[in-house]
Amino acid sequence: MYSQISSNKRKTILIMAVFFLIIGALAAFLGYLYRDISLVYIVLTIGTVYAFISYWAGTRWSLALNGAQEIQKKDNPRLWRIVENLSITDGLPMPKVYIINDPAPNAFATGRDPEHASVCATSGLLDIMNDQELQGVFAHEMSHVKNYDIRVAMISFALAAAITIIADFIIRITIFSRDEREQNPVFLIAGIIAVILAPILATMVSLAVSRRREYLADASGVLATRYPEGLESALKKIQASGSILQKQNTATAHFFFANPLKEHSITNLFSTHPPIDQRIARLKKMEDHQ
Repeated sequence: MYSQISSNKRKTILIMAVFFLIIGALAAFLGYLYRDISLVYIVLTIGTVYAFISYWAGTRWSLALNGAQEIQKKDNPRLWRIVENLSITDGLPMPKVYIINDPAPNAFATGRDPEHASVCATSGLLDIMNDQELQGVFAHEMSHVKNYDIRVAMISFALAAAITIIADFIIRITIFSRDEREQNPVFLIAGIIAVILAPILATMVSLAVSRRREYLADASGVLATRYPEGLESALKKIQASGSILQKQNTATAHFFFANPLKEHSITNLFSTHPPIDQRIARLKKMEDHQ
């Protein structure tokens, strides 16, 4: 566990370094095209400020984007008790608890650190899972909290959003500029390239949240519950019913327990979720070694 926490802290620094390289390159490109050094400072400032705001407000944004509603113990004692017991087991502060009104069974954890964490379940997950299965799912999510996976995911979310904003800024001033430059095809080409690269760059940053973290969270969750069958059964139910949410949001897809996006979506080419079959197979191996 401690090695995973250290790895995530190093990964955080790496992601931020890559981010500043990307926006630095975009800023330099724009400054070169327009022969205006002030544009470099403008782009860098916009990117940095937006990334900072996104990081600190990212938890609220990610919950709002998915239509999550905060609950208290009286609203759903069963879910609250499971999360509370896991928090005590893992030695973590009690996170805020949310529910998304969606029939697809899924869940996610978000936040900057264990002291500012939130966990969320869909109504569909609560409907089809028994207590042991629900415990397995949230042991997985609490492992993300304990291992600081949530910080890496939040920074990926914030920086991907900043890259998209910068690319949009470049598109607007290159394609819609009203001076002699609009007669030069290089600026139109630059705008088109920016349109193409914006989602790709954002996705590449999000890919820093690797599939390996899901396997580790499964293993850490099993260590907390001592019952791999619960998580295995939960995965089988999700596989059978599907985890695709009604409200699609690619920016926060990597937060979820299972892939929330439609299978035909191009974003699945870059999915950070390992196949459920592989996750089940690994859990079976853990059962065999018990």
